[in-house]
Amino acid sequence: MNDQLLSVILTIITASTPLLLAAIGELVVERSGVLNLGVEGMMAVGAVSGFGAALLTGNTYVGVLAALVAGALLSLLFGFLTLTMVSNQVATGLALTLLGLGTAGLMGESFVGQPGVHLERLHVPGLSDIPFIGPILFGQDLMVYLSFAIVAGVSYLLFRSKAGLIIRAVGDSHQSAHALGYSVVGVRYLCVMFGGACSGLAGGYLSLAYTPQWVENMTAGRGWIALALVVFSSWLPWRIVVGAYLFGTITVMGFSLQAYGIGIPSQLLSALPYLVTILVLVLISRNRALIRANTPACLGQPFVPDR
Repeated sequence: MNDQLLSVILTIITASTPLLLAAIGELVVERSGVLNLGVEGMMAVGAVSGFGAALLTGNTYVGVLAALVAGALLSLLFGFLTLTMVSNQVATGLALTLLGLGTAGLMGESFVGQPGVHLERLHVPGLSDIPFIGPILFGQDLMVYLSFAIVAGVSYLLFRSKAGLIIRAVGDSHQSAHALGYSVVGVRYLCVMFGGACSGLAGGYLSLAYTPQWVENMTAGRGWIALALVVFSSWLPWRIVVGAYLFGTITVMGFSLQAYGIGIPSQLLSALPYLVTILVLVLISRNRALIRANTPACLGQPFVPDR
């Protein structure tokens, strides 16, 4: 029984990590006042880039780096179109998703069916061997620990540093931030690139750890769940951890019920995380005070510097 429970917990951690990485990156983007709906596309490009780089070099950490760079580069395209050319952020984000999914499918055509390189789990002598607790706390891969480190870093940056104050000021009143001499476009470019890098890492984790192989459309809507998690967390970093692991648990629960032969249609179990996402968003939207409390006032609004 303990072995089964341990296996389920380890699977939940693996399923939750890409959601956490993508959502924390998007949180920073939205805190700066930019709405990037292209998370799914950046995750897909990160997944294929990470898998391809790891397969060609035999080194998973090269794959992780390639996934990060691929996501950041694709986010630069979004930044150029929305921040420099001042295009509509919603339409551009949706186009970025379609572009990313199509590009990933084209790039990964030759990788289909090839065995991948699995991101190895760390082993701390003595600690990792502790029954039950050891594998959970001290036997994860580097990306799991990195995801929590990024959350802690973002939390500190946003609420305990001058840089975070500038980001929040740009998101809440870009005209005032500009009047104070801050580069609104420059700050938003950096935040968009950070969000893209995190989405790329999330995609890379899918193809290097969650299912170490390349399959077209393997992101399976996780980018949209990550976007919902930002709203679920009311734009607060540590709440994203709770949301990501809640949705990860729901996802794994669906697979577990199928494995135990529960008489529920498999299609319904597969759709369970997305149904819960819709339900959560409906419940949150009813609490307008919660939404207004932390929503960046300039979210999605274009900014053109005074000339």
